[in-house]
Amino acid sequence: MRAMAGIDESRVFIPLRICVLSVSDTRTVAEDKSGDLLSKMISEAGHSIASRALVKDDIASIRDTVERWIDDPEIDCVISTGGTGFTGRDVTPEAIKPLFEKEIEGFAILFHTLSFAKVGTSTIQSRACAGVARGTYIFCLPGSPGACRDAWDGILKFQLDARHRPCNFVEIMPRLEEHRRPKS
Repeated sequence: MRAMAGIDESRVFIPLRICVLSVSDTRTVAEDKSGDLLSKMISEAGHSIASRALVKDDIASIRDTVERWIDDPEIDCVISTGGTGFTGRDVTPEAIKPLFEKEIEGFAILFHTLSFAKVGTSTIQSRACAGVARGTYIFCLPGSPGACRDAWDGILKFQLDARHRPCNFVEIMPRLEEHRRPKS
C-alpha cells in the first residue's frame, strides 16, 4: 500500500537559511506586509531568515540582490514577493529567470491550481515561477499577502521540510551541484 503524502515525524527536521526579497516601487519596509508574513511563516516553521531586502521594480537591482544571495554557499533558498504581474514595472521574472539553471515548472502549475481555488481566473494575472541556481532554490511569488500565504501553506512549507513524504526539495539539496563536481 502506498503511503500518503505528509510529514513523517520519525525523520529529522533540517532548518534552512532562507532570504526574503520584496520587490515594490510603492511599499516601504514598514509597509511590507507580504515580506513580514513570509518572514513570520518561515521562522515559525523552524527555518532562519538569512537576509531580507526590499528593492524597487528594477531588473538590475533585483538580479544583483538575488545573485549576491545565490553566490553565498550558506544560503539555501530565496523567496521573492512582488513584480510577477504583467504591467510595465513588473519585472521580477525577467530579472530572475535568466539566473535559473533549471526551472521548477511544477511550482507555477501547483501555485495556479491553489490560487484558482481562492481567486478564480484572476490567478492568470500572476507569473509566479521557481527554479534552481547554483544550488539555491528560488521562488518568485506575487506581492499580495494572500498569494504568499497560499504558496507557503500549500507548497513551500512541505517541500522545504525534510520530513515531508514521499519526497521534498531538502533531500535532494546535496545533489543540486553534482554536475559541478570533478568526475572521478
